[in-house]
Amino acid sequence: QVQLVESGGGLVQAGSSLRLSCAVSGRTSNSYVMGWFRQAPGKEREFVVNIKWSSGATNYAGSVKGRFTISRDNAKNMVYLQMYSLKPEDSAVYYCSARYYTGSFYSNEPDSKYIYWGQGTQVTVSS
Repeated sequence: QVQLVESGGGLVQAGSSLRLSCAVSGRTSNSYVMGWFRQAPGKEREFVVNIKWSSGATNYAGSVKGRFTISRDNAKNMVYLQMYSLKPEDSAVYYCSARYYTGSFYSNEPDSKYIYWGQGTQVTVSS
């Protein structure tokens, strides 16, 4: 079992930056793929970015590429999502997630591939 706890959300103005954190505990493994998803009111949960825990390889959604950066700290079992140039349309609940790497790794993965989820953290970007 893996526990994921997000933090760092908040209310910011458009153009601002924000860093989300995800603390990973429990049965940690280098075989994980970590993902960030987000869900805005009335919309389906969507892929933002993922990262292979072992190699650090990443995939970004087109809407955030060049503005968001994912990273991980193996020693601290932490995953971060640094967000720059935030836009009102980035407002959503952001979720940290994890799955085992089974040979496929790509952008815009469906959330159904991920088996562990955090409780989410709210990000609101005002215009």
